[in-house]
Amino acid sequence: MSQEPRMCSLFLVLFLSHGVAGQKASNSRQDLDPLLQKMAEEIIEGSYLNAFLDLIQFQSAHGWTTDLTYQILDYLNSRNVAFTLPSLQAAMENHLQQRLYQPKKLLMDLRKTDAQQFRTAMKCLLEDKQNHLDLKDIVIDLREMQEQALQSPGVNRSLFLVTLERCFQVLSSLECVKILGRVLKGSSGHFLQPDVTEWLPQHLHADAFKNLSAVFKDLYDQTSAHAQRALYSWMTGILRTSSNATDDSISWVSAENLWILGRYMVHLSFEEIMKISSIEIGLFISYDNATKQLDTVYDITPDLAHAFLERISSSSFDMRNTSTIHRLGLLVCFYDDLELLDATLAQILLHQMIKCSRLRGFRAGVQKLKADLLQIATENQTLNETLGSLSDAVVGLTSNQLESLSPEAVQAAISTLNQVLGWAKSQVIILSAKYLAHEKVLSFYNVSQMGVLLAGIGTQAFYNMDHKDLVQVLRSTVSQHMSDLSPAQQHGVLSKLNEAGDPAPGIVALQGALFKEVSLFDLRRELQFNSTVLKEKELRRSQALFLYELLSKVTGRPEELLSAGQLVKGVTCSHIDATDANSFLAHFRYFENNLSLLSPDQVNCLAWKYWDVSRSSMPPFLLATLPARFLASVPASQCVPFLISLGKNRLDSLVLDSHKKNLVLRKVQQCLDNSIADEYVVDIVGSLLCHLPATFIEGGISPRAWATTLHGLRDCPDLSPEQKAAVRLRLLEQCGAPQNWTAETVKDLGPFLVLFSGDELRSVATKFPDFLQHTASQMVGNQLPKEFLWAVFESVRNSSDKNLRFHRIPGCHGVSAPSSDDIFKLAEANACWTPEDLLCMGEDTFIRNVELLGAIKSFSWPQLIALKEKAIQVWDTPSCWREHHVVSLGRIALALNETELGQLDLSSIDTVASLSQQTEWTLGQAKSILQGFLQDSGYGIQDLKSFHLVGLGATLCAMNVTEIPLIKISEFRMVVARIGKLLCSNHVLAEFKRKAEVLFGKPTEWTSSVLQELGTIAAGLTKAELRMLDKELMLYFQPSAIKCLPDEIFKELSAEQIAALGPENAAAVTHAQSRQLSASQLQSLQLARDGAKLHSWQDVPESARPTRTSPARSAHLQGSLHWLLPAASNGPDLVLTLHLETRRRACVSSPKSVALHKRQVDFTKQVLERLVDLQVSTVTSAAPVVTALERLLGEGRWEHHCFISCLDHSHQPPQVLHLAFTAKWLQSSVDEEAKVIFTKCRSENPSVASIAFERVTQNHSEASSYFSGMVSYRIHNHVSLHSDHTGGGGLPPEEDFCTYYFHCRNPMHPSFSKIFSSRCRIDYDVPHRTLL
Repeated sequence: MSQEPRMCSLFLVLFLSHGVAGQKASNSRQDLDPLLQKMAEEIIEGSYLNAFLDLIQFQSAHGWTTDLTYQILDYLNSRNVAFTLPSLQAAMENHLQQRLYQPKKLLMDLRKTDAQQFRTAMKCLLEDKQNHLDLKDIVIDLREMQEQALQSPGVNRSLFLVTLERCFQVLSSLECVKILGRVLKGSSGHFLQPDVTEWLPQHLHADAFKNLSAVFKDLYDQTSAHAQRALYSWMTGILRTSSNATDDSISWVSAENLWILGRYMVHLSFEEIMKISSIEIGLFISYDNATKQLDTVYDITPDLAHAFLERISSSSFDMRNTSTIHRLGLLVCFYDDLELLDATLAQILLHQMIKCSRLRGFRAGVQKLKADLLQIATENQTLNETLGSLSDAVVGLTSNQLESLSPEAVQAAISTLNQVLGWAKSQVIILSAKYLAHEKVLSFYNVSQMGVLLAGIGTQAFYNMDHKDLVQVLRSTVSQHMSDLSPAQQHGVLSKLNEAGDPAPGIVALQGALFKEVSLFDLRRELQFNSTVLKEKELRRSQALFLYELLSKVTGRPEELLSAGQLVKGVTCSHIDATDANSFLAHFRYFENNLSLLSPDQVNCLAWKYWDVSRSSMPPFLLATLPARFLASVPASQCVPFLISLGKNRLDSLVLDSHKKNLVLRKVQQCLDNSIADEYVVDIVGSLLCHLPATFIEGGISPRAWATTLHGLRDCPDLSPEQKAAVRLRLLEQCGAPQNWTAETVKDLGPFLVLFSGDELRSVATKFPDFLQHTASQMVGNQLPKEFLWAVFESVRNSSDKNLRFHRIPGCHGVSAPSSDDIFKLAEANACWTPEDLLCMGEDTFIRNVELLGAIKSFSWPQLIALKEKAIQVWDTPSCWREHHVVSLGRIALALNETELGQLDLSSIDTVASLSQQTEWTLGQAKSILQGFLQDSGYGIQDLKSFHLVGLGATLCAMNVTEIPLIKISEFRMVVARIGKLLCSNHVLAEFKRKAEVLFGKPTEWTSSVLQELGTIAAGLTKAELRMLDKELMLYFQPSAIKCLPDEIFKELSAEQIAALGPENAAAVTHAQSRQLSASQLQSLQLARDGAKLHSWQDVPESARPTRTSPARSAHLQGSLHWLLPAASNGPDLVLTLHLETRRRACVSSPKSVALHKRQVDFTKQVLERLVDLQVSTVTSAAPVVTALERLLGEGRWEHHCFISCLDHSHQPPQVLHLAFTAKWLQSSVDEEAKVIFTKCRSENPSVASIAFERVTQNHSEASSYFSGMVSYRIHNHVSLHSDHTGGGGLPPEEDFCTYYFHCRNPMHPSFSKIFSSRCRIDYDVPHRTLL
């Protein structure tokens, strides 16, 4: 059973009740050891942590006997402290649990321990010498205690601080360094802030200093640049002191000091490096581990690298000696002595430069150096002769150079080429074709040699392989590269396996991504699955649903299935509900450990189950998935566990509905008291930092907590524009003006640089262009702000060659065209080139960089057109292009018009598959691609294989509906899941749905796994078919299918079906779809979004239940409502029905209401007829309605209010006043401020918009306030049914109802109060004085 860590489970406990409570205690308190007496006194004082530490010390020195337990109890009783074993256990448990969630108090406790207790605490928590504390019948697991303490937010921070403060005074420096290393490794380095050096000792034993320096080196990448600089200063301070340097003319940097500094040597200044003695640098290079140290200087700059190389060359080491080159580590990436370099040495250097991909920045210079070395390495030799000796520099060869290679040269060099990383897709295609040039049919041997080049084999070639050879390939080591294949290639493999007839030898053996492509139909034919073979496989959710259902019927051990890797994806709510309480609690840890694999619906079902069986031990994060009202069950005392639990999980995956997420965040802010005071709170909040509103970021985070907060915000995947603006303001406040920033500041800001304006970034681009460019290169593939891209662009252009290039190109005079160096540095900022710049690019530059340019997401249409024209200039017309040309284009291909697409050679499905990866094709372009493939390949629709269908991808949406029936069902069945990812038009999806019926039967026969497999195909259901679906299946629509359902079909779902959609699918419902829904459907939709379950009030948290009524009143209501109780299972309208019917009956049963009933009916007819005449559903102003009401009702205010009351409470509200209508009415009747709030709170769902009615301003006239009050009151009735205002369980009892609204809702306008007062007096016969 999973619970939040509890300190009692760590530090607990001296005693457990093992039947000793009633036994006789020892007779003499003098028999108790002094240390145990001290422990007992600490128990009396409530210092339980100190007592526990004394216990550990005593046990380690003397052992433990059973009678000691009785002696301690006897001692406590002699001091008149009436402890029983259970009460003592409870007291300690409560105290130590509080310390877990109050780590600052734990820090204070540890500061107050005496020296021996502190020593014991450090050793038992952070060392490995003692794993268990054996108290005879009781064994305390110290290792578990250690692990859980270090994983608890805030606790490890307290341990880190108290270790810094006290450890070096109590324990040996070597012991303290070991303890610090253990704590820091669990902190991801964020404890190492610049001020940490204030606590570090300035004099350490040499071995302790080396060990602590090693800890800091290990955490280098997780440490901020400012902290790195501070730690470097601390390290060099000690090293300078211990050196023999007497003045500044002698360098303190010895060989040993360089070894100690390790990665920190990059912080040495240029001057300090140049002062290093040639003897010392030579000695350092001669160390066996010097290469290991130099291999880690990832962030070294070119200037410092050249300085080190110069000092090494001044020593006795020959820089052209092979042994020396092997010792240079990452310094080889900056090797600059190329004059008279021979080809052999160039090849050696190229081989060593494989490691240069680890550098942080300056990669453009590395690319240029590789190109220069490549030229030297191939001097006086052909490329065919040197291919195998060029290492990973071969990725710099252009497509023209690769095409010039002979097949024999590629075959001879395959052992090198098959290991090189960084190949472009087009290069892989060319090399694979060369290697297999003489092979008509692939053999196992040839394929097994290809390594990373495997993805260059054509889909058809895989399909043409011998079945036995293919199975052998799948069982060999080359199968690890199967995940690099395109979906079409993977289905080429699967199609061949399926042709064998018996799927067993192939399917069961499939691994990774390939198994994930196996169709549901083929899984159903396989009979040899078990939980063991599934453990390492990737599964689609549809596969998991089927396999879990299948295997659950043959195994009685849930742990076998839940521990079988991704099979947990297939657990349904029915499985969860059917689990008995003990089994559920025993196996919950399997769900918790695989939370990232679970859908929001599964987590919601787990939450409901936990709530039902053991709500007191429920992991708090699960409360967020239940209806928002359940958050009321979290008292202030449990806020810290709630925040920790929620902060360890991704809120976006738990709560999808934005309104509900806002309610959760409101609870979070309430728990935080709207502020984060220090770094301890940041530790507790965890990932919730990413969701704090902008106002909180701007004003709720203290300066003390900001550095730790910023570290946490770096990991946030998607901050809102408002949050980004708030972060920017705080950064400017903290760091000052950008022109004053240091290199460390720019490094630490990293991804936050995109938040600043072009003017603010201009000084950064001038002072630190390399850092800015490196930041941009780290964010390739993201949509970046235009101002940031322009800053990067200007920094590159300002540092590049100013000479205007390519004047010989017509029309390019005066244009500074892009160079390869520019393009490589710019990354996504290439989007700042003008179309004219791109057209003036040199041919060689285009050929070398076309793949990089084709990956730029920010290119505009004119830029894509320019690049397409450049491709035609370089490669001739599209009819001349080969597969590798088309593949390399990427997004540039989108600029091809229908005629140009028709000119392409599309006979290869791999060429088509590369085009179908783009998602921005027009329908006309898609048709051209589809028809081009059919014409060039000679296939008809009826001839298409499964891998053809997959390769065609989104172009299948361009098929005519008359063509879809021609697809063979034997091929279609293999790719249903792939087609189910397409966002086709509804008539196309409807035709695919008909084919699905051939496979899986009528929709009424579909199972959860089938519906999940179909994906968007399920959106082709007709109105009648949709209505007939079992509501239990609604969870298993894919969200994409829900979005694809046409509005007029979606509205045919019943309220019960909509309520059963679950949180994930309900969140996918579009605005247009929801506008078509009725009031009851909207209510059901909101229930689904909220994670509701049709439970009675006993499932509601105690604090969220409505106020109890008096016994007499309860009896009266029970008697009048007993007829409704059997309706508890009738669907989501139960609460609404119960509430409205209760209020209606109360209204019409009071004497005053009965007397007025006939007149109310008359008024109802007159008012509704008048409202219909006025066509209020289309009016833009409330004035005509208010006037009509005033004229009709005259001065009969009492009758008017009772009429409105009964109208509101009627079991079947008149259609003219249903919720959707009231929304339009409200928007035209309240002031602008209220309208803004109303819109923000979902104008199409008034049931969550009650905040709008609290903002009626003093500018309202008497009449408009009158009218707003009437409408407001009606909406409030519906709001109360499922919002957090009254706990969601209904309204307070009638006698308190009006007082509640007057004192809690607090309307601002006096006329508003006047209306409420009148209505309350009539509705419930409440005396006027009660309302005052």
